[in-house]
Amino acid sequence: MHFSNRWEVVKFIEEQKIIAIIRAQKTSSLLKVVEALKEGGIQCIEVTMTTPGALQTLEEIRNTMEDVLFGAGTVLDSETARQCILSGAQFLVTPSLNWGVVEMAHRYDIPIIPGALTPTEILSAWERGAEVVKVFPASSLGPQYIKELKGPFPQIRLCPTGGIHLDNVEAFLKAGATCVGVGGSLVKSQFIQEEKWDELRKTAEEFSKRVHQQ
Repeated sequence: MHFSNRWEVVKFIEEQKIIAIIRAQKTSSLLKVVEALKEGGIQCIEVTMTTPGALQTLEEIRNTMEDVLFGAGTVLDSETARQCILSGAQFLVTPSLNWGVVEMAHRYDIPIIPGALTPTEILSAWERGAEVVKVFPASSLGPQYIKELKGPFPQIRLCPTGGIHLDNVEAFLKAGATCVGVGGSLVKSQFIQEEKWDELRKTAEEFSKRVHQQ
């Protein structure tokens, strides 16, 4: 999947509403995971840098999978950010604020979704050019927190992440979230370990159905 600039990527994420976060312990299963997610209707994938061989895997799946947007997560510094981009990452996600990563992303015209929690952090990220701000950990404060943030910050795109599951994903979106980052409740470790790709596909379908009926 190719885009001419970072704003096209942002638009696609806004339309899709879900970023599936993959934290696999081995690379051999990642292609199967991505295929199952795609079949279930989820086309935005974040591969975390905590995955062994993440950069090589990112490059491989970018070269073999079409119609899927791939990003790199848990990017902690500008050096890693550059490596991710050169390996094919189409967006970057961080767990916290790192201005070097933000600058590196924009140097390559790549969207950056930095992690923040407080109003001050969220506004700072936006003022420094973050296209979307990851509210993490979202489950600690819930959908009401997103709704309250959208009062003073209606212009900021928010992506709550952490503790998002089938029972609360609709509430987060109704509260004003632009999109959500979903990890373990979607890409369950059991599915990967036991190679239950059909179960993963079905779970992806259920998430897709709930977010697109908003």
